[in-house]
Amino acid sequence: MSNGIRKRIIITGGTGFIGSNLCKRLIQDEQNEIICIDNNYTGSLSNVFELLENPRFRFIEHDIINPIFFEEKIDEIYNLACPASPPAYQGEKAIFTTKTCVLGALNMLELARKHNAKILQSSTSEVYGEPQQTPQNENYRGNVNPIGIRACYDEGKRCAESLFFDYNRLYNLKIKVVRIFNTYGPLMDPKDGRVVSNFICQALKGEDLTIYGDGTQTRSFCYIDDLIDVLIKMMNSEDSFLGPVNTGNPDEFTIKQLAELVISKVNPTLKVVYKPLPSDDPTQRCPDINLAKTKLNWEPKVKLSDGLDKTIEYFVGKIMGNLE
Repeated sequence: MSNGIRKRIIITGGTGFIGSNLCKRLIQDEQNEIICIDNNYTGSLSNVFELLENPRFRFIEHDIINPIFFEEKIDEIYNLACPASPPAYQGEKAIFTTKTCVLGALNMLELARKHNAKILQSSTSEVYGEPQQTPQNENYRGNVNPIGIRACYDEGKRCAESLFFDYNRLYNLKIKVVRIFNTYGPLMDPKDGRVVSNFICQALKGEDLTIYGDGTQTRSFCYIDDLIDVLIKMMNSEDSFLGPVNTGNPDEFTIKQLAELVISKVNPTLKVVYKPLPSDDPTQRCPDINLAKTKLNWEPKVKLSDGLDKTIEYFVGKIMGNLE
């Protein structure tokens, strides 16, 4: 690349939580040119506002359900575009979500093929469904309800993985597939319906924290900086290592433990209230990350308590004034 630029990189879903953090890291830590693509359905241009004046950053408002073309050479594509929280992808947005997963993947794969670019797919721990083994390793084929209310996302991501490996087999396309587990941190949308943001926002507003189910269901929470580290490591790994690879924190917590930790940090007078567990909501999530340790020399560094401190600080300083 000319003008001192190392690589021209497309990040779809670039104004979302993970995408915007990735944009910032790749443009700040390396001399890359970043093309951020998003329809801003769940993302926000405010997440990348500070980058808009950077000559090496370009934002394009576009829905990857539709093809997009570039004359200039593209070196890498991170395909992160897709609603990732149940309130955003269920109900009336279910078909849209499946289209984003499948048609979006096809369009990005074709773009990568045209430019001989390396492409990374952000898959998800949801491909494991309601797991019958724990921790979940990459060889586990999952237990997904293909007709449930979450299937648009679960099966959409599973189909996208299939497409990526078919493009590799048929066209020798350079692919990378990561399966992202629960992630949290600054630039989360306070209204995205995920448990960390829900709990923090309720606590900051002085409301009791709502747990769906009995609170014994578990999740493993990975801080955003750790996730960005492994995404970049995966993209830069040897071409023969395709994945899929689990990217998450193997420290497992019950939802009740998470609620109690947030309460202790924000307002110890608050209590927990319980509501019915939504349909097909998995009762356990815990990644086996031995493959990431072995192949990428990666494991998360940020403990949940420390990451929550940073996330709460962000919500107080950046978002609290906008909460209803």
